[in-house]
Amino acid sequence: MKTKKRSKKMRLQRGIYVLPNLLTSANLFCGFYAIVAAIQGQFLRGAVAIMVAAIFDGLDGKIARVTRTVSRFGLEYDSLCDAISFGIAPAVLVYLWTLQPFGRLGWLAALIYVFCGTLRLARFNTQAHVVGSDYFNGLPIPAAGFMIASTVLLLYRFGGTGTTKHVTVLILIYVLSFLMVSTIKYYSFRQAELFKKMKFNMLVIVVMSFIVIAAEPSIAFFVIILCYVLSGPFTTLWLRKKRESEAAEKLNTPYENPV
Repeated sequence: MKTKKRSKKMRLQRGIYVLPNLLTSANLFCGFYAIVAAIQGQFLRGAVAIMVAAIFDGLDGKIARVTRTVSRFGLEYDSLCDAISFGIAPAVLVYLWTLQPFGRLGWLAALIYVFCGTLRLARFNTQAHVVGSDYFNGLPIPAAGFMIASTVLLLYRFGGTGTTKHVTVLILIYVLSFLMVSTIKYYSFRQAELFKKMKFNMLVIVVMSFIVIAAEPSIAFFVIILCYVLSGPFTTLWLRKKRESEAAEKLNTPYENPV
């Protein structure tokens, strides 16, 4: 009887273990579709696919932690899918959409973006058990890909269709590439309490945010991800000042000899 219960429990655990990997596979599917859409000149569809891939990427990690099915295989598989969905796909999309007219500067920008994004993923995998879970080192590559996709949506919202040429987008790619390989701290939103406990005022803000996103999704998504990208330097300065103040308090605290 115990053997049957144990085998049933193991089958259930294996079934649960498949779920986060299925979400990661959906992330990969969206990334590949974004590349195909960009090659066909359907830049808006490609941008939406990248944003949907970011949703799946956020869900697979959350579900893996909730169901306690985090594994080394899942981590490596997620990183490989992220390299395609948020590294190669946004690079191909933005190159065919607006960087191609810049010639060498354009394809170098796309190459540097993929290069820095891949380095960011490799560094994250090697530091996964060393760096604290509250903050990321450097801009996460899903956020960088989401930033590129939301920029496409924003320009389409204001009448931009087909291929275009924007110097600001070229500069944006170089800035995102630098932020990914930097040591600037970004909040990770991994705390379970963030999703279990919520004050009433925060609930109102979340509901209002959903209303704004439903009313103007292209503008809302761009503003939200831009705020997150800009939050890194301010978070880094705040953490540095916090460490300095804590160190100063320790130096000013008088040492008491035990009696």
